[in-house]
Amino acid sequence: MKNNIKVLRAQYSMTQDQLAEKLSVSRQTIISLEKEKYNPSIILAFKLAEIFNCRIEDVFIYEGDVE
Repeated sequence: MKNNIKVLRAQYSMTQDQLAEKLSVSRQTIISLEKEKYNPSIILAFKLAEIFNCRIEDVFIYEGDVE
């Protein structure tokens, strides 16, 4: 699943460490999320949307099944 985490984090002038601390996850988790190697739990997705003051759909882009 694609996401805008890196872009949103930059807009909020937030480091990976700062975002990790707000989410109570490791910096490695943030790196994996930004590289789209890890899909977060729904709880983590809601927390990200809350931190960035936007909707989940603004953070994550679900591409669905491509036919």
